[in-house]
Amino acid sequence: MYRFLLTPRWWGINVFVLLAIPFCVFMGSWQLSRFESRVEDHRTAREQVASDEKEPARPLTELLPVDKATSGDQTTATGRYGKQLLVPGRELDGRSGYYVLTLLRVDGGKALPVVRGWLPGTPDPAKAPAPPAGEVTVTGALQASETPGDNGVSAQGGLPAGQTAAISSASLVNLVPYDVYDAWVTLDKGDSGMKAVPASSPADTGLDLKAFQNLGYTGEWFVFAGFVVFMWFRLLRREVEIIRDAELGIVAEELTMEGASSSAQDPASSPVR
Repeated sequence: MYRFLLTPRWWGINVFVLLAIPFCVFMGSWQLSRFESRVEDHRTAREQVASDEKEPARPLTELLPVDKATSGDQTTATGRYGKQLLVPGRELDGRSGYYVLTLLRVDGGKALPVVRGWLPGTPDPAKAPAPPAGEVTVTGALQASETPGDNGVSAQGGLPAGQTAAISSASLVNLVPYDVYDAWVTLDKGDSGMKAVPASSPADTGLDLKAFQNLGYTGEWFVFAGFVVFMWFRLLRREVEIIRDAELGIVAEELTMEGASSSAQDPASSPVR
């Protein structure tokens, strides 16, 4: 009865199934490994942030360029504050507000973006405390430049003068008249009564939307594998039922009845007597 499995049509179906199932399982396992890797990175990043807070601050030049290993490390820099900007749409402790970002000019004029603190409400330059005058030394957590559209960073354009959506050298270079470091610092203690902004985990190390997309894709690939198996058994069962019906003469009888019904409905097809 199962000799039909050796026909060219079923050879093609069987080969497809034998290739599709391992492929789906492989892709599902790969997506699952990506999710597990992000979970591990998230755990490691949290542990690193906790340990970085206890380590002594190091000079800025020793930690650049910023990567996963140096992101969140304590750093110190000395200079004079320059232009101040506001970063809208930032939440802290479940409340909406904005960052107060001030450029610290160090190393002969090159600027280091420093988040001096967070304030609630809509951005208002009048409420943002002015930076200290004269030479200052800041200490805080080193952060990599933000990418608009990632990790909750706004990609909004057309902001009022004195505001920026993302803290990145690419965005700030168009707003200030001097070179900007491809990094920024958030102070350990909020300046002038503002709340300090906690350091964030490096990119691609948090349990963000991308991580749960990997988990969702894992389920999809395993569902595809199950669907392939289900359809193969369904086609096999259907083929067996057709053969059994043919052996019992059910198919031939149905064809005869259908032909008779068709002739009765179409007199033109009947022979003229």
